[in-house]
Amino acid sequence: MKSLSTFIFLIVSLFLLTPIHAQENYKAELYVEGIDVPWGMAWLPNGDMLVTERSGSLYLVRNGEIVSTVDNLPGDIDANGQGGFLDVDVHPNYDENGWIYFSYSSSSGEGDGSNTAIIRAKLEGTALTDIETLYKATPNSKRGQHYGSRIEFDRDGYLFFTIGDRGNRDELPQDITKDGGKVYRIHDDGRIPEDNPFVGQDGAKPAVWSYGHRNPQGMAMNPVSGVMWAHEHGPRGGDEINIIKPGANYGWPILSFGINYSGTSFAEGTYREGMEPPITYWDPSIAPSGMTFVTSDMYPDWKGHLIVGSLKFAQLQLVSLDGDTVTGRTEKLGGIGRVRSVKQAPDGYIYVGTTRGGIHRIVPAE
Repeated sequence: MKSLSTFIFLIVSLFLLTPIHAQENYKAELYVEGIDVPWGMAWLPNGDMLVTERSGSLYLVRNGEIVSTVDNLPGDIDANGQGGFLDVDVHPNYDENGWIYFSYSSSSGEGDGSNTAIIRAKLEGTALTDIETLYKATPNSKRGQHYGSRIEFDRDGYLFFTIGDRGNRDELPQDITKDGGKVYRIHDDGRIPEDNPFVGQDGAKPAVWSYGHRNPQGMAMNPVSGVMWAHEHGPRGGDEINIIKPGANYGWPILSFGINYSGTSFAEGTYREGMEPPITYWDPSIAPSGMTFVTSDMYPDWKGHLIVGSLKFAQLQLVSLDGDTVTGRTEKLGGIGRVRSVKQAPDGYIYVGTTRGGIHRIVPAE
């Protein structure tokens, strides 16, 4: 029997999960066009933008124009299904070390197909140099889904990244000796932190930070707490936002608010002692991708809250927060396009990458 707190959570969710429609205070203006699937975005100190394109390209953008493509990308990029050249992030001390970090589906290593790899490299002119592989998930799989692949630094300089369950929910997410269905934490050079929760456990993947995930394609550090938050795709319903805790089990596929795509049920429930419940979930699914905490004064009524992109409904969702509690969700900028990436940039603007729509910048409505 569920605890009283869980029952209250479910009842409150019935109200919170009903989208609210409100008058728009902001609009989306086209900033960059000509990029088909802008999966990741990052900014260099001089203001230039790096944009990954899933099919296997990296673009250098300046003042809203593509300056050039970047050469010497890894030769083992496997652009298939949901895989390809995926996320990008710049080292917090880029001015000192010049490192840029990428995730992609790599065909290198054991088995046919591919799996998620994390690399770092430097940018010399318009080419990558000094490429180093920091992590490569094993084994490869011919399944073309659930690579995860979001990467994010925390305030202590640790690199977090996600790898989805690769469509193998019954074997990978609950097994800490195998890659897939996990959030990971490493040092910026690929070393494993000694205080990671499973270091020293027999057979465990020492880079694992949390497990029991399906396919996390949004991750951002909460600027108040310094803790990583991530959202993940559910199946038919059951998309989640989770506060990522070391060693925690987030339940997939034992627990879920979703059902199979065929309409049949599979999960054992939505709550179990010892497993972390989401702070909010979507049913029906919105297919979330990308997320950013809003800290910019350019968006006074969004500041302090969370923006999540929706592939399915081609919109943004403002997730209102009171500390770690979700107090509401509001649909924003409907019709913007299938949102793949969302980030607040150093210039204070929020940028949104959409499939076959390029990159938009969110500005005040006139």
